[in-house]
Amino acid sequence: MTANLSFGRILRFTLLSLGALIFLAPYIFMISTAGKAQSEIFSSSLSLIPEQWSYVENFTKALSRVSMPTLLMNGVIVCAMIFVVQIVVAIPCAYAMAKLKFRAARLMMVLVMLGLLVPIHATALPLYVAFDRLAVLNSYTALVAPFSISVFAIFLFLQFFRAIPDDLIHAARLDGMSETGIVARVVVPNAWPAITAFAIFSVVAHWNDLFWPLVVVTNQHYATPPLGLLYFRAAEAGDDYGALMAATLIITFPLVAAFLVAQKRFVEGITMTGLKG
Repeated sequence: MTANLSFGRILRFTLLSLGALIFLAPYIFMISTAGKAQSEIFSSSLSLIPEQWSYVENFTKALSRVSMPTLLMNGVIVCAMIFVVQIVVAIPCAYAMAKLKFRAARLMMVLVMLGLLVPIHATALPLYVAFDRLAVLNSYTALVAPFSISVFAIFLFLQFFRAIPDDLIHAARLDGMSETGIVARVVVPNAWPAITAFAIFSVVAHWNDLFWPLVVVTNQHYATPPLGLLYFRAAEAGDDYGALMAATLIITFPLVAAFLVAQKRFVEGITMTGLKG
């Protein structure tokens, strides 16, 4: 019996390690390339350890050729604004659909499910024309406004709020709380796992988004991190891949650090919304 348990643990550990290695392989290759000279990158031999360490040179180029602080600041501002607006809109909407009884509840649920099927690419052209006529291209407004309502956030919080006991809501109403007070003082404090889980999804999606910034931004002052990498490649004529990988490491590091800090809450939020929907 003990031998079978040990074999099972070894097998699981091996499979998990193999899976982790597969997913980490691109990041490991990126770290390796960021430390290589240009001639070594295009050499016929493939080695993860650089023969001549060029990390200092490549990171210096990455920080000097493109305004990296501006790119990172724009990424933080845009992701923070999008996330805050999404939360402010999604939580009351999901609470109403989960805990209030009204005739349009089923219709709203259908609309939310249909909204999950509509990609940003389908609405890009009319949004671009509207923003152009409003003269808000090359601004934070153009980067944030299309994502202010997240149907995925509404769906995620709806599943989570359905698990909150109705007795807790009724007790708050008996204490004289308004529906707004219930959302702010009862629902939100109990929804932090779901909020954290959604924060990871939202920040990663919009931090890495290239399509929409490429459509509405031509001024480098408003460039987000992925768009900044595109400018970097254009400035480098697409040749200096060592410096490009160094810039990519700088831009992806905040996401990796944020996920490592919030991974416990992330797993908890996904588990609770998935099992108690």
